[in-house]
Amino acid sequence: MNRRNLMKATALAALLGMGAGAAVAQDAEKKVIGVSIPSATHGFMGGLNWHAQDSIERLSAAYPNLEFVLATAGDSAKQVADIEDMMATRNIDGLVVLPFESEPLTAPVAAVKEAGKFVTVVDRGLSQEGIEDLYVAGDNTAFGRVAGEYFRDNLEAGSKVVVLRGIPTTLDNERVEAFQAALEGSEIEILDMQHGNWNRDDAFTVMQDYLSKYPEIDAVWAADDDMAVGVMEAIAAANRSEEMWVIGGAGMKEIVKRIMDGDPQLPVNVTYPPALISSAIEMTALRFVSNAPMTGRFIIGSQLITPENAEQFYYPDSPF
Repeated sequence: MNRRNLMKATALAALLGMGAGAAVAQDAEKKVIGVSIPSATHGFMGGLNWHAQDSIERLSAAYPNLEFVLATAGDSAKQVADIEDMMATRNIDGLVVLPFESEPLTAPVAAVKEAGKFVTVVDRGLSQEGIEDLYVAGDNTAFGRVAGEYFRDNLEAGSKVVVLRGIPTTLDNERVEAFQAALEGSEIEILDMQHGNWNRDDAFTVMQDYLSKYPEIDAVWAADDDMAVGVMEAIAAANRSEEMWVIGGAGMKEIVKRIMDGDPQLPVNVTYPPALISSAIEMTALRFVSNAPMTGRFIIGSQLITPENAEQFYYPDSPF
């Protein structure tokens, strides 16, 4: 069994034993876990915030010796201040952090680690490797590769595509590099790549620019469902909806429903679940209430959502 599979097996076994561990944990020393995540500025982060709060409520009830401090930030400066405050006023024992941006958060998170705290980094990696004890994320390389392979297999040679990148992070780099690698040798031309910042309004503006510059576009890799919505609004405003299809990512319920219904503008999607924050918080909690080893990398795979399997990924009651 390789390290990744061993990590998954260990984590799942430990999670199944959480109920039994709660009785032991009640007698343990009080531990404080800080959770620092971006604000719910768009759909994916809205879902992620919901799952974070749900996990904290559930784990607080299961483990009375654990205390959680949750802070959300709309920019990197606020997130840095939140983490520094957690250290100074709450003396946290562990930190779960999804960096707003990689570079500005690297030094502050490194300082937490140097102070002897357990650090879990989620989703967007830091700009320096090896700082965190535990890394939990979707498979960003697969996320880009799966999308790229669909483009390669469903567009003719000579087709022209545009790309919307996310916020500048290691995560975004991994996705884009894998997407480009999947297209190598296909003779599909990437006309342009600009940052839409995983934001619907920013994506609308970027797509308007693309539409004004490029009279021929066959497909758009929006790389995020919120950006895909902004992209489609711009395309519709330009009366070019029948010219190109759009692939986003993360499995927003509205997008998945349109795939289920056979919308030609949205042929497929790629999974990247916001519930990954729950895995990160629960595994960090296990570090303090069990003897299970909680270090290493826990990677959640990406799958292609098609009209044939979309029903499996449709959650109408989900916040995202």
